[in-house]
Amino acid sequence: MSDYQMWLTVGVFAITVIFLMWRPRGINESISTTAGAFILLAAGVVPLTDLITIFNIVSGAAVTILSTIVMSLVLDSVGVFRWVALNLIERVNGSGRKLFWYVILLCFLMTIFFNNDGSILITTPIIIQICSMLKLKPHQKIPYLLSGALIATASSAPIGVSNLANLIALNIVGLDLNSYTLIMFVPSMIGIATIAMLLYLYFRKQIPVTISRNPARDYSLVNIHPLQQPTESRTQIDWWLFRVSICIVVLFRAGFFLAASLGIPLEYVAITGAALIVFVRWYRTRTGIKDIVTKTPWHILLFAFSIYIIVKSLDNAGLTAALINGLQPFAGMGEASLIAAFGLLLTLLSNIVNNLPSVMIGTLAVLGMGLDPQHVHLAYMATIIGSDIGSLLTPVGTLATLIWMFMLRSSKIHITWKQYMRVTFIVIPVGLIVSLASLYLWTQYVI
Repeated sequence: MSDYQMWLTVGVFAITVIFLMWRPRGINESISTTAGAFILLAAGVVPLTDLITIFNIVSGAAVTILSTIVMSLVLDSVGVFRWVALNLIERVNGSGRKLFWYVILLCFLMTIFFNNDGSILITTPIIIQICSMLKLKPHQKIPYLLSGALIATASSAPIGVSNLANLIALNIVGLDLNSYTLIMFVPSMIGIATIAMLLYLYFRKQIPVTISRNPARDYSLVNIHPLQQPTESRTQIDWWLFRVSICIVVLFRAGFFLAASLGIPLEYVAITGAALIVFVRWYRTRTGIKDIVTKTPWHILLFAFSIYIIVKSLDNAGLTAALINGLQPFAGMGEASLIAAFGLLLTLLSNIVNNLPSVMIGTLAVLGMGLDPQHVHLAYMATIIGSDIGSLLTPVGTLATLIWMFMLRSSKIHITWKQYMRVTFIVIPVGLIVSLASLYLWTQYVI
């Protein structure tokens, strides 16, 4: 690669990351990455012959995420998320602290069943609606909104199908979903539990002790259990479709792990599940696919493809080689040092340039170090912890956090970067260290 191509690569990468985080006038993230990828392809930094290989790497992961989002859109149209919001308030029985833990659980489950970006898109409006229904003061909303966002984003670590970058990297290192979950689930869950407890301790004085026991009545809303609803309210939800849709999501989510053990590509399972839930809705209500077509972020495929081209160009420019040279000494110092080095590196990179390109750069560095398969997998897991948990130090660390900040501004809820980082710089470093230490202990003494 010539000096001109190397500097062009660095310049394109820097500008792309700036636009990715800034998103002037709400510009779609795929526009900046596609423009950058096109420039690099035209300059010959990434050969055109590599496009098919790149497409094969990223397409399956992108299609899996898209299919999951389709499922979430159907559930939303059926009324599942409104049902969750209303019943969540009913079940906390007037306890603000209990509501906090319910919000944490909600955000965790939404990420596990869908993905981190989808979870943010689903749970943020739910939490905002809950806070409005309870008429909470601005400072009382922050514990629920900020804690929910952090848990929703961190919860993409336990299973590989909850994050686009995780899925792409999973394909690169040749690790199947079941093996990933066996290694990662327990350490990351310990880290997430630690973060949740620290968030509670940090916000315990801001969390209202008591809240309205029946705010729904003030909003003409009721407990929407089908047997307890007034006649006019029961027509709002088709309970047969409601239950069948949830069953489809749960079964096909579990089907990912069965497919991994049988060697079936995950995208096949995801597409089948999405098609089935759309068909069931059409069969029951004769609702077409117009809302699915218009609301599904189809640009994810283009985004994943173009961002990998940019990362590949950085690899060709020698960035990966430089990282390998810097990390090589840690590889010879033992597994604890290897895990710490990659976890901290990805934390630093993610909070500077966002975790999507960072996890791909880190994964390429892992593969280039000449490690045996066991150490490749350990280093890769450490990169995931750094990119999924360590990246939460600043709002620019993840796309999900940037989306969350934008959604809050759109709802006229103001949480500043200073307020955000005042919390994360206390909570996240501890959660990161606990997660990395748990990964080492889990792989040394349990597996």
